[in-house]
Amino acid sequence: MASAVLALTLALAAGPVPSWHTEAQNAERKLEAIERGRVRRGEIVTFTTSEVNAFLKSRIPVYAPGAVRDSRVWFAPSAGSASALVDFVKLQRATGGEPNWMIAKLIEGERPVEVSAHLKSSGGWATVYLDQVAISGVSVSGSPLDMLISTFVKPLFPEAKVNEPFELGYGIERLEITPEGLRVRLRR
Repeated sequence: MASAVLALTLALAAGPVPSWHTEAQNAERKLEAIERGRVRRGEIVTFTTSEVNAFLKSRIPVYAPGAVRDSRVWFAPSAGSASALVDFVKLQRATGGEPNWMIAKLIEGERPVEVSAHLKSSGGWATVYLDQVAISGVSVSGSPLDMLISTFVKPLFPEAKVNEPFELGYGIERLEITPEGLRVRLRR
């Protein structure tokens, strides 16, 4: 979560949320309250599914202009899923990289991407475990998935951790995923 909070913090610093995005603004205010220590110890801050979706929709263009669209997340108990249309060539260019010509020809154009993951969190730490990643309906795992993460995720979010624990920071005790959204529980 520390890397996620950091990423969201950087996104907030990148510019204002459009005024028509009330739910994104609500998420922004909640993040800012957590980061600035304005949330009481032991309190729970809930980011609804619609707030998370609105926030992501407003921030993805900051990190990957024109590379990702139609993003959406869903939550279930302790798990979540996300989908988007991703242009991997544009995504790599957004990170300052340039794929070689042959790879670019293989991966150019938008691809539907679906990700399922579950979360374990306690004691100020969390781990996000990838359960399934599919690109254009084809499941990706092992070395190809590691390559995708190192090529497309790590350049944008170098501190991102997948399948390994990370410290939450900001006085956060744990994260909880529920069907209603993401709950952030602060330490007592």
